Amino acid sequence: MIKSPTLDDRQRVCRRPTDPVVMYQKWKDLLFLHWEVAPETVQSTLPEGLTVDLHEGRCFVGLVPFYMCDIRPRFLPTVPGISNFLEMNVRTYVHDRHGNPGVWFYSLDANQSLAVELAKRFFHLPYFRADMVASREAEMIQYECRRRGAPDEVSRFSYGGGNPVRKPRPASLEYFLLERYLLFAYDRKREILLSGQVHHTPYPVHEAAVTSFDPVAVKQAGFDVGRDAPVHSAFSPGVTVEIFGIKTVKT
Repeated sequence: MIKSPTLDDRQRVCRRPTDPVVMYQKWKDLLFLHWEVAPETVQSTLPEGLTVDLHEGRCFVGLVPFYMCDIRPRFLPTVPGISNFLEMNVRTYVHDRHGNPGVWFYSLDANQSLAVELAKRFFHLPYFRADMVASREAEMIQYECRRRGAPDEVSRFSYGGGNPVRKPRPASLEYFLLERYLLFAYDRKREILLSGQVHHTPYPVHEAAVTSFDPVAVKQAGFDVGRDAPVHSAFSPGVTVEIFGIKTVKT
């Protein structure tokens, strides 16, 4: 029997676990863009053991470009040239059969080769090496991602933070989309479903000021949203993150 997440389940996974931290990171200047997609379309892409997570019957695919900063293992310092890079992910929202809600990634583009290889090897995540650049002009961030092997397909964004910080209300759509602390991955060699947990304070959320977007990465993931405006957008200046180990999901 598959259990759907309750609000208590969603709030429970926000709590800091007692397991030892394996890595520290900072996620900065995040843009969250979400489009609505048919639940059956997303379900057909998921491995056994995961079910589409719905908010009031609606299913979403998200695109999140941001800065990864000060990446380091628990007992080591940051390393210049390795600890800071750009990352962009395409994701959807799922839960396991026990009602634990989390994120399923279709792709994670990064412009740091070592990070890509380590994440693929140890976390079994679909990382891709990409040529990425980001710069600031006034209060706006100009962000571009060109995946290796697809040089003519470029995701571009111009974005920044709008109105003051707000706190997502539990049970709201924004809480459903942003307050996610579990990730799921699939080890194809062993054919097992895995989960990993992160912890951070709730995102400080601003309205997103988006002057242009080109969500090529969403199409690369198999979802053609065309030039449709996202149904939800938000900006966060960022959070400091603790990363915990990967575990096998109980069947």
